[in-house]
Amino acid sequence: MAKFLHLLKSDANPLAAAVVEQNSREPGVDVTVVLLPGAPRPDLPGGVHVRQLGEDGFGYSALLDLIFESDHVISW
Repeated sequence: MAKFLHLLKSDANPLAAAVVEQNSREPGVDVTVVLLPGAPRPDLPGGVHVRQLGEDGFGYSALLDLIFESDHVISW
């Protein structure tokens, strides 16, 4: 299963949500979005995992693990 990780900054391109949605429609794909500090939560389709850096114990160490576990990392 291919894993996509999208990192959204506070000034992320509005195109990011469309690309995340397109990735989520691909068969056999796991999509995770990490909201970096100040990033608003975009409207995303079901099945997309969303994490907020700094919430629920999700810190930089966990983010680094996600980066290395992912096949594709896209920073917006």
